[in-house]
Amino acid sequence: MKTETLDARVADAPAGNWVDTWLPARLRPFARLARWDRPIGFWLLMWPCWWSAALASAAAGAPPSIVSLALFFAGAVLMRGAGCTYNDILDRKIDAHVERTRSRPLPSGQVSVEAAMLFMLAQAFTALAILLTFNTTTIIVAFCSLGIVALYPLAKRVTDYPQVVLGLAFSWGALVGWTSVTGALAVAPFLLYAGNILWTVGYDTIYAHQDKRDDAIIGVRSTARLFGEHTKRAVGGCYALTIALFAAALYAADAGLAAYIGLAAFGAHLAWQIARVSTEDPASCLAAFKSNRWAGWLLFAGLVAAAFI
Repeated sequence: MKTETLDARVADAPAGNWVDTWLPARLRPFARLARWDRPIGFWLLMWPCWWSAALASAAAGAPPSIVSLALFFAGAVLMRGAGCTYNDILDRKIDAHVERTRSRPLPSGQVSVEAAMLFMLAQAFTALAILLTFNTTTIIVAFCSLGIVALYPLAKRVTDYPQVVLGLAFSWGALVGWTSVTGALAVAPFLLYAGNILWTVGYDTIYAHQDKRDDAIIGVRSTARLFGEHTKRAVGGCYALTIALFAAALYAADAGLAAYIGLAAFGAHLAWQIARVSTEDPASCLAAFKSNRWAGWLLFAGLVAAAFI
């Protein structure tokens, strides 16, 4: 591979990101496969873990473990990277026909399929090593998500609701985080899981509007194409149910007032997203999607405050 090919940045990565600026040229294609230049994904994968662990800690009247939160963060980075690599291996021919994705490492020829597979396995096994530091229930619950994770990249080929499948996979941390604290499942994490699925459907529908024209040409299905001009109402409904289910989870866990204040701030942020996003403007869709990182901080802050109080 030529240096200029290795240095070619991905179209939807932010300009001047640390991967393009600081990493050696030969490592950049692999960092791009793992989306290290676009960190929003591992935040979205991590939030259910952090929220659930903080909620369980609040229910127990103790602050969440800093070590566990750090391990969840590292695991989210690794599993998101492994998942993105797996997705890109399966989607490399589709990505070659989509303007936003044709510059990714596999369709652009920066990385071979064989090298991508080895990189995916390295990330997955490192994440496994982290998982094995948790209790037995947490390990078992985490392993139960693998089937859904494997199916997600195929969903957009067979259903108009691939965002629901993504939600099932990305929200699993709501169960894992709770068991890491309590060693057992309960009603609260399942309510949190259900709400997180709807949150994922909402934000990923907004994200999918970036590609809806290319998707229509090549036959890729999504809730963005399904909802069309009714997207804001559909996403608003998903977000409203998210808030309702999260509130039920807080009630089931007997969380304190601070948790509800955090949830109110989270809900206000989701309403702001819907008000400002333009589904006909890819830049607006991407900005609204990325803003969910800050929405996550608002809810997490409330849960942590409830745990301390």
